Amino acid sequence: MIPNLSEMTNTELKRYISEHRNDIDAFEAAMEVLMSRRNPANRHPYPLELENPEVEVEGIIRKKLDRSE
Repeated sequence: MIPNLSEMTNTELKRYISEHRNDIDAFEAAMEVLMSRRNPANRHPYPLELENPEVEVEGIIRKKLDRSE
């Protein structure tokens, strides 16, 4: 029986995923809940979806490097 995953915190979900990594149904259900909580603002496009992947990926990396300095 799968507990109410939507009531778990992210930390609890990660622990649950780790403990149930061999139970495909439990793992997939927990991952679905965890992934649904992602902030879409932090999503980066897959390089093949970009018009000019080399330039655009380089730009993304440069922005991250500039922020870390």
